[in-house]
Amino acid sequence: MALQIAKRFLRCRADSVASSVRFFDRTFTSQSNSNLIRATLFPGDGIGPEIAESVRQIFKVAEVPIEWEEHYVGTEIDPRTNSFLTWESLESVRRNKVGLKGPMATPIGKGHRSLNLTLRKELNLYANVRPCYSLPGYKTRYDDVNLITIRENTEGEYSGLEHQVVRGVVESLKIITRQASLRVAEYAFHYAKTHGRERVSAIHKANIMQKTDGLFLKCCREVAEKYPEIKYEEVVIDNCCMMLVKNPALFDVLVMPNLYGDIISDLCAGLIGGLGLTPSCNIGEGGIALAEAVHGSAPDIAGKV
Repeated sequence: MALQIAKRFLRCRADSVASSVRFFDRTFTSQSNSNLIRATLFPGDGIGPEIAESVRQIFKVAEVPIEWEEHYVGTEIDPRTNSFLTWESLESVRRNKVGLKGPMATPIGKGHRSLNLTLRKELNLYANVRPCYSLPGYKTRYDDVNLITIRENTEGEYSGLEHQVVRGVVESLKIITRQASLRVAEYAFHYAKTHGRERVSAIHKANIMQKTDGLFLKCCREVAEKYPEIKYEEVVIDNCCMMLVKNPALFDVLVMPNLYGDIISDLCAGLIGGLGLTPSCNIGEGGIALAEAVHGSAPDIAGKV
């Protein structure tokens, strides 16, 4: 299991950065300093430092050729990022191209952005990728789950554009752009092709939100034409939820706007036992891959294990 975890972490890098090193052989044989992978590590909050230490131990046992560059959340707001994340920590990810993030708590109060939102915006992490597969020996309702959720990570309802129109009435804007939709659709189809997947399902609610989700579907269709070897379908999100609960084997790769991806990826995690069993990686332009813990910081149990 330790070796599988290490290989899946490295796959994030291999998916996003062209590399001549074969990371997925059965053993890791490259140990020279010149072949070490330098990766940024954010231990995070709550139980974050504990699980980060476990990851370090697992990678050491698995003999993964990696060198960690640790960065911690600051105690004061950095005006350059408007959050507790420092500019130097963001530059570390940009430089190393690959990183691992423990769970981060969102500080209470005004005047700064969510730490996770800061990472996504500043590093342009446009696609969140979550492999969801049944684990041998872990008994759940299904033993044949093997799907990938790919979530657009930068816009939609999570654009942070909310305001009060009049007292008692608020508006939240849903932003869908052609550029972001084409980008995540292209990533989904490329992922499917390079990983031997057969089908891409675009999840939407275009029957109601005809303009926003309609644009997302139009972009998915445009990209689908470039990949005739990959089957393409469109599934309304409420029907998708029902189908996943009834028979998750119907799905292969799912691509969707931000909010839907947040919901569907957690639903899929429930199919295999919970959020603690689901890996996650955020893909950004320029070859950046930032893997992360899906679960929260759980400060109530920190230091008790």
